[in-house]
Amino acid sequence: MTDRGPQALDVLDDAGRKLLFTEARTSNTFAETAVADDELAMIWELARWSPSAANCQPLRVLFVRTREGKERLVRHLDEGNRAKTLGAPAVAILAYDVDFHEQMPTVFPARGEMLRAAFADRTETRETLAAYNSALQTGVFLLAVRAAGLAAGPMAGFDKAGVDGEFFAGTSWQSHLVVNIGHPGADPWFPRLPRVPAEHAVAWA
Repeated sequence: MTDRGPQALDVLDDAGRKLLFTEARTSNTFAETAVADDELAMIWELARWSPSAANCQPLRVLFVRTREGKERLVRHLDEGNRAKTLGAPAVAILAYDVDFHEQMPTVFPARGEMLRAAFADRTETRETLAAYNSALQTGVFLLAVRAAGLAAGPMAGFDKAGVDGEFFAGTSWQSHLVVNIGHPGADPWFPRLPRVPAEHAVAWA
């Protein structure tokens, strides 16, 4: 047996790999079962440990739970996304904070003040970094939804400017993904689509 060394990490078991990866699916319908606030809080508690450049953590989340909030949201969604969003117990609007640098003294104490000052007048650079790193964090957010025993339905089909005006006016947050969250409903899955074969996606050097 190969010696994994003194700092060897635990290996996710088969049930965990199925839950997070191999048997996880994007849900298109949701059961009426409510999603509690503490379940949504647990999703964030897991997702916030995602890696990000210089630990900048630009991802921000608005959880929409009320009928009124969903109705405000769906007017900005593509037609095909409206009914399933109204039927989802909870919805997360994922955004990135262009002013993430203001948090650098908190999230990177050793160099925080230097980084905050370095980014202060570089809005375009901050937007690029925020968009990329929030996308990285978003992947972990979706895994966190699955780890909480829930299904996610991510959607990019919406009017970004409309959502930002509706929910984030006067802030430095900018939306980039909408995620329906809940327990799968009737006929929730499309047929499983193939993955790119490893020989076309993986190289070795």
